[in-house]
Amino acid sequence: MGMKLPYLGSSLFLVLTLVSIVASGSDKRLPILSFDEGYTQLFGDDNLVIHRDGKAVHLSLNERTGSGFVSQDLYLHGYFSASVKLPADYTAGVVVAFYMSNGDIFEKNHDEIDFEFLGNIRGKDWRIQTNVYGNGSTSVGREERYNIWFDPADDFHQYTILWTESQIIFYVDNIPIREFKRTAAMGGDFPSKPMSLYATIWDGSDWATNGGKYRVNYKYAPYEAKFSDLILHGCAVDPIEFSSKRCDSTQSLEQISTTITRSQRSKMDSFRRKHMTYSYCYDQTRYKVPPPECVVNPQEAERLKKFDPVTFGGGRRHHGKRHHRNRASRSDADSI
Repeated sequence: MGMKLPYLGSSLFLVLTLVSIVASGSDKRLPILSFDEGYTQLFGDDNLVIHRDGKAVHLSLNERTGSGFVSQDLYLHGYFSASVKLPADYTAGVVVAFYMSNGDIFEKNHDEIDFEFLGNIRGKDWRIQTNVYGNGSTSVGREERYNIWFDPADDFHQYTILWTESQIIFYVDNIPIREFKRTAAMGGDFPSKPMSLYATIWDGSDWATNGGKYRVNYKYAPYEAKFSDLILHGCAVDPIEFSSKRCDSTQSLEQISTTITRSQRSKMDSFRRKHMTYSYCYDQTRYKVPPPECVVNPQEAERLKKFDPVTFGGGRRHHGKRHHRNRASRSDADSI
């Protein structure tokens, strides 16, 4: 059983401050931290390079090593965001991650909230994977996987994690793509302990692309992921006492919404209908009964069943001609 942490007044203050920016589709009023103000290098030596007076960080992967950075503080809930431009060309086996974790402190009952970007062979698209672990619940994968309506190697795009006591929302360019709600049935499996924010690039050849079929080819190295507009908006927690160390009282009470508006929900539903290719809640090969927090959407279930009848419907795989959909145009974002 993990250490029980108090929800202190400053954490409540943070929840109160989380009220209009996401809803309005803009977070420009939130402070963007320079690298030295909020982060420290995790690994990679010269494969981490700071640009624009600390406002941008480039992470690279080569045959020698990947690279990464981590927030200087632990946080209990908040809004965490970065604009990211991913490597281009052949990227099979490459994993770029923007995530929260406390695995270095709670080795047996850690929490984790993940954005993972999975590379691909030339001519195939990057994919996004989100995942949530709570209290060491790594035996229950809560992955979802998506195609996206743009090429993430062409330009910077914003990826955001909003984490509160009761829910986690993942955003891409201020469009919510996944809402993960805390339920009583989950028990301690919802992330509830302070976490650090991480960004990394590394070799995931064993699993990242077609289950390891395609591996990193270092002929195309170095692979470079570019990060900018780094936002850490949350209550910092003392790593020894696990009590609140700092909650930025200079932030107004009209900062970030913790709810999804009707318009946002419509965009989220459209995104999931068009672009979600995997959800653990519908994976009948892993879970004969969906995990207790799952809310089964019949339309999602039917669409995924048609996409992969073996995984999502218990059917038999057909090996006939497959129809490949072309990448959606950038204007598709307006219809999401």
